Amino acid sequence: MALGSLLTSSFVLGGPTAAASVWTKPPVIDWRKCPEISDDELGSRLSEEELTRARQLIGRMECGTLSVPRSYDDPRGEQITVALTRLKATDQKRRLGTMVLNPGGPGGSGYLMPVELVAKGVGLDSRYDLIGFDPRGVGRSTKAACAGGGQGGRPQPGPVTEEQARKIYDETVERNKACAESNPELIGQLTTENVAHDVNGIRAALNERKISFFGVSWGSWLGAVLRSVHPGKVDRMWLDSVAPPYSRADVSMELRAKATDRDFQRMAAWIAERDDTYGLGRTRQQVVSEVEKMRKSYDAEPLTFTDIDLTVDGALISQAASSSSISWPEMAQVLRELRHAEGTSAPPTVKKVFGSPPSGAPGGTDRTANLAYHCNEDLGSRSFEAAWNAYQKRLKRYPVTGRTSPVAPMCAGWPLPVHKTHLKHHGGSLMLSGHRYETLSPWEGVLAMRAAIGGTLVTMDDDVHGSAIRVPGCAAKVIAYFETGRRATSCPSGPEPA
Repeated sequence: MALGSLLTSSFVLGGPTAAASVWTKPPVIDWRKCPEISDDELGSRLSEEELTRARQLIGRMECGTLSVPRSYDDPRGEQITVALTRLKATDQKRRLGTMVLNPGGPGGSGYLMPVELVAKGVGLDSRYDLIGFDPRGVGRSTKAACAGGGQGGRPQPGPVTEEQARKIYDETVERNKACAESNPELIGQLTTENVAHDVNGIRAALNERKISFFGVSWGSWLGAVLRSVHPGKVDRMWLDSVAPPYSRADVSMELRAKATDRDFQRMAAWIAERDDTYGLGRTRQQVVSEVEKMRKSYDAEPLTFTDIDLTVDGALISQAASSSSISWPEMAQVLRELRHAEGTSAPPTVKKVFGSPPSGAPGGTDRTANLAYHCNEDLGSRSFEAAWNAYQKRLKRYPVTGRTSPVAPMCAGWPLPVHKTHLKHHGGSLMLSGHRYETLSPWEGVLAMRAAIGGTLVTMDDDVHGSAIRVPGCAAKVIAYFETGRRATSCPSGPEPA
């Protein structure tokens, strides 16, 4: 089937859910004293000044849990808990309602999202009670951690052979089966539609006729599903870095590969304008050719340094060339240093960028939940042959950046049933902000989602994932939309390369 057909057909799969009226009486939130929140958990994304404000906000934050059915097909069966927080509106006389927030993932914790946004100066709490929550399977909600899961081992430095790819595929199958079968009763219920039902349960427990919603990345998929399964319960909604309207990992991979190469072409043009600094070519095509030669050269003869744990091969060159614009100066310097690197010591920028593993921030993405949400909804091909053939085509189509894409499907061997989600196009207030040069949420997927669910589209000419709420001029328009209903027609873009 052609890519275009997939884009227009895959979002209509599935049928009505059986959980629209599961609450025979309003559920009750168990409000309790908030747990201790460490500075590490709060401060990973906040400046010192913002951290001080966040500490003050926590003083008025409320914390609670809500019991929800593990399976909405059996609402009186096993119950699990969803952990949530509330930051009440500061202007109670002009309060407009409740807004639920989600930062993405899937598997991302939104428990402290109200505090983080307001500490950063995003005043959504003026007229709304803000609700943060950990989706089922995440953070302080009922979890189902499993050992392993996800893609198997990494290939050896140099070009990936079919034999290596087959080994990675087989390891992925083994890991995924072990993960899913460790707790299938819960892991099989980690779906976006179930989270949408949980959010509707929060709405009912708060005695709100409707709720508003702000979501980023996977949070935009959650918002689209929420509108579709509970259309009469949603007021204003803004979705940023919009996900495509389908659950096809294979199609999403192709869109991301295309978007990644598109951004590398932009990066090459930017580097060419600064040839006196980087010396990689005076035209875009010269830079592209030079980086492609580097990728081939390091694949043929990988280089290992002794002062850091790093082997430079074509995959690392491809990684450096696949960076967002905010990292172009640093990654262009990496490419400059690696162009004629020799010896056993890593060049300074290479050491700075690749010399130490990234620190694991508390409250980050839950790996088990991330895998389960993807694989419980992935309608794409999971065969080795299809994945290997697609990888080979990407290498030919995108000779520099194609090496960044995986050789095996993330959900290979996942044994649990696939849940089909039906998105609906209906009225109601909806804003979508898409980033024209994004790779995580490619522009083509943004357009497909708008066609699927409607709404007003705001274009941001940047490649910065989830930047709408972080760019002051755009954040002001987000706030104005929620407070007045006035729809934005444009938004300032995210940061440019330094």
